[in-house]
Amino acid sequence: MHDINIIRDNPSQFDAELARRGAEPIADKILEIDQKLRALKVQVQEMQAKRNDASKQIGAAMGKGDKDLAEALKAEVGEIKNKLPELEVQEGELSSQLKSIMAALPNLPAQDVPNGSDEADNQELYRWGDLPSFDFEPRDHADIGPALGLDFETGALLSGARFTFMRGAMARLNRALGQYMLDHQTEQFGYGECATPYMVRDEALFGTGQLPKFGEDSFQTTDGRWLIPTAEVSLTNSVREQILDVEQLPIRITALTPCFRSEAGSAGRDTKGLIRQHQFEKVELVSITTPEQSEDEHERMTGAAESVLQALKLPYRKMLLCTGDMGATARKTYDLEVWLPGQGQYREISSCSNCGDFQGRRMNSRYRPVGEKSTKFVHTLNGSGLAVGRTLVAVIENYQQADGSVMIPEILLPYMGGITRLEPAA
Repeated sequence: MHDINIIRDNPSQFDAELARRGAEPIADKILEIDQKLRALKVQVQEMQAKRNDASKQIGAAMGKGDKDLAEALKAEVGEIKNKLPELEVQEGELSSQLKSIMAALPNLPAQDVPNGSDEADNQELYRWGDLPSFDFEPRDHADIGPALGLDFETGALLSGARFTFMRGAMARLNRALGQYMLDHQTEQFGYGECATPYMVRDEALFGTGQLPKFGEDSFQTTDGRWLIPTAEVSLTNSVREQILDVEQLPIRITALTPCFRSEAGSAGRDTKGLIRQHQFEKVELVSITTPEQSEDEHERMTGAAESVLQALKLPYRKMLLCTGDMGATARKTYDLEVWLPGQGQYREISSCSNCGDFQGRRMNSRYRPVGEKSTKFVHTLNGSGLAVGRTLVAVIENYQQADGSVMIPEILLPYMGGITRLEPAA
């Protein structure tokens, strides 16, 4: 959500920043509604004050025995009572219209975010790790996986496309990855572990920006709740409608949860394998900060995600997303893209975003600076540390052997109960 005062002060600049995200100019329309709404509010307040004043005068007139004045005042109050509901309805309609427009707008990009229309315009910042070399043709995880316990057929039989059933050591490796990531982020980077609900109300999805515009990307239950598309929703909303003390900030929290996404906008993309599933697990990182902390916190969070890839010895590159490829709530985003030798390309495995005060305004989450009576909206950040399924894909493809087996990364061995490699079924 945006600060209406910024739009009032510099509407042309606001439109110029929206244009960087490919959005049409909207400031004039917003200000037209805003002007009507403010005028109507003044009119309503004046009529309410006039009604209250007249009501007091009726008693005084009656006490003095001035029945004519009392009747005239009663008529005036009656006329106001007849007009006021209509004006209050108009005020409510304009307020809802303004809120609806504002709620659908994306965040404004940070100044150092490059302009662009899609992923082709993202900027590569650096690469880490050497690409693995093989004395055989590396294969895609979807081709290796079935013999190792990735059961795509049973997943489809039970639930349809984009679901996977895992068996044996493969299921253990999936669990080991999630547990290692959670331990790593809590122990090495101080994120507080949380166990959150997997279903939330409309207000929670609104707070983090999935509603009202992106509801089709999530699953809704029969009682109107939503399955979380990421723990960002439940973690970030844990401070909604609160006023925090500045000494509490930054708040760093994490959770390993299932994530549920309808993938409504990705028909035909990545239908093979684990890359794009309706259900997957992810370790989510969330930070709640002051404006002064948020840029440094963004770098720290991204580094926390990178450290997992480095510990697993998975080569990756760090990308700065352009204006056209960022999520709607972000003002700046780094993507980490892991190398997949079976596909011969880098693929996103983590996205770390600084949302500024955009979500804080939607959640009405604020903090009180030391020595000040007024409050400010918090800044929020979120990132994947990491997506478990995609990390599983990266391990399978980077650690594959000529015989179809997959070595277990050294850092995961304590979690694997003595299993050192995934062996293909006979």
